[in-house]
Amino acid sequence: MERKKYQDTRTTKGPYKPPFNKQDADKNKSRRPLDQKKQLEYSYRVNDRIRVSSVRLVGDNIEKPGVYPIDVALRMGDDMDLDLVEVSPNSDPPVCKLIDFQKFIYQQRKKQKEIKARTAKVVMKEIRFSPHTDDHDYNFKLKHAENFLKEGAKVKAYVFFKGRTIMHKDQGEELLSRLVKDLEEYGKVEKNPELEGKRMIIYFASKGVKK
Repeated sequence: MERKKYQDTRTTKGPYKPPFNKQDADKNKSRRPLDQKKQLEYSYRVNDRIRVSSVRLVGDNIEKPGVYPIDVALRMGDDMDLDLVEVSPNSDPPVCKLIDFQKFIYQQRKKQKEIKARTAKVVMKEIRFSPHTDDHDYNFKLKHAENFLKEGAKVKAYVFFKGRTIMHKDQGEELLSRLVKDLEEYGKVEKNPELEGKRMIIYFASKGVKK
């Protein structure tokens, strides 16, 4: 079975840096940049692009994980119809796995998209209390916090101490402890209460969008 070929863009010691050529540089200006899939593919050394004498093989499909000569590791990949992929180039020897490289790239891109989507959608909402917030005002703001968390937003709740009310920090702590208990179904504490200047702040992360 013929081993899959992947273009070599790296050396064993890092990114490949060709000698500068002005003519080539001018030509490259008109070329389209590599798409994300190609960039991700080129960030890994695969099969014949792995130019070392031995590698450390790991993975569930390796009966005896350990150090193997590169030719033996490549032959094992051929026998299993899998690619030899370098996953930890800075180790000595480099750590490799025998996997389906295209499937691996697909999964990596999927993870990147999921992380990007979560990061882009996260919104921070603020809820302000005072040490003397009454039950009616508290419940009104609690409802807002619940809705924010159900929508997937984060919540920054804080008790603002105005003037001499800073002497009643214990009341602020009690209020935020009550809030933690009341929001338990919708959010988890991301950062415990901390006093920053005149504000005692706590952060909540959503447990997931709820309809």
